[in-house]
Amino acid sequence: MTATALERAERRKAWAFALPGLLWTALFFLVPFAYMVAISFWTRQGREIVATWTLDNYVAFFGKAHFFKGLVVSLEITATVTVISVLLAYPLAWIIAERVPKKWQRFALVMAILPFWTSYVVRSYSWLLVLSKGGVVNQALLSIGIIAEPLELSANRTGTVIGFVHFFVMLLTLTIYANLIQLSPNYRRAAADLGANAFQTFWHVVLPLTLPGIMVGAFLTFVLCIGDYITPQILGGNNELVLPQVIMLQLGRRADFPMAAALSLVLMAVVTLAYIACARWLKMERT
Repeated sequence: MTATALERAERRKAWAFALPGLLWTALFFLVPFAYMVAISFWTRQGREIVATWTLDNYVAFFGKAHFFKGLVVSLEITATVTVISVLLAYPLAWIIAERVPKKWQRFALVMAILPFWTSYVVRSYSWLLVLSKGGVVNQALLSIGIIAEPLELSANRTGTVIGFVHFFVMLLTLTIYANLIQLSPNYRRAAADLGANAFQTFWHVVLPLTLPGIMVGAFLTFVLCIGDYITPQILGGNNELVLPQVIMLQLGRRADFPMAAALSLVLMAVVTLAYIACARWLKMERT
C-alpha cells in the first residue's frame, strides 16, 4: 500500500471516529441554534407565532428601555464579579502554589473547590440565609453593636455579586494555580540576577507569564456569570433584572418565543465579542 493510500485510510478512520460527535453536535446544537435564529425574526400575534420575517424583535431590544437595561445590568454585574474574583483568586492561588508545601497543595486545592461539590441552587439559598436581614451577618453585626439596623445585603445587586464571587473565585484559583506551578523558578532567579526586586519580578516576569491563566479564568467567569439566571433570581430579587431574567419572563409569562430568541442571540453576540477581545491572551503560549 502506497503512502497516499495509507494517508487516505487514516483519514477515513479519523472521520469515522469523529462522525458520531459531529452528528451529535449538529443534531443537538446546530439545528436548534439555526431554529432559534430563524424564530428570532418571527413575531407573536395573540397566542400564535407567525413566521413573518422582520427585525421588530431586535428593534424592540434597542427601543424598549427594560430590554436594553437588562443587558447593561448584566454587564455591570459581570464586570464587577470578574474583577473582584481575579483580585481575590490570584493571592489565593499564589499562596497555594508558593507557600503551601507540595505534599499539602492537593489538599488545599480540594478545600478550595469544595463549593463545586454542592448544588448550585442550594449554595444560592444558603447565601440568602446568610445575607438576609435576619441572617448570620446582620445578627453578628447587631450583636456587637457595629450597626443599629440590619443591612440590605440580599434581594439586591450586592447579594448577587457576593454569591457569584463565592463561586467564581474557586474557578479562577484553579486556572491561575495551573499557570503558577508551571512557571520555572529560573525566571525569578534571572530577574534577581539582573537586579530586580520582588515587586519588579512579579510585575514584569511572573504576572505576564501567568496572564493566560488569568484570562482563561476571567473569560470563563464572564461567560458563566452573564448567562446565569439562578443566582440573580434567588439573591438579587426582582428589583433589577439581568438579561437572562428578562428572557425567562418572555418565555414564562408572555410566551413570546421570538422575542426570547432575539434576546438570547444578543446575549450570544456579547459573549462572542468578549471572546474576540480576549482571544489574544487565550491563545498565548509560554515559550
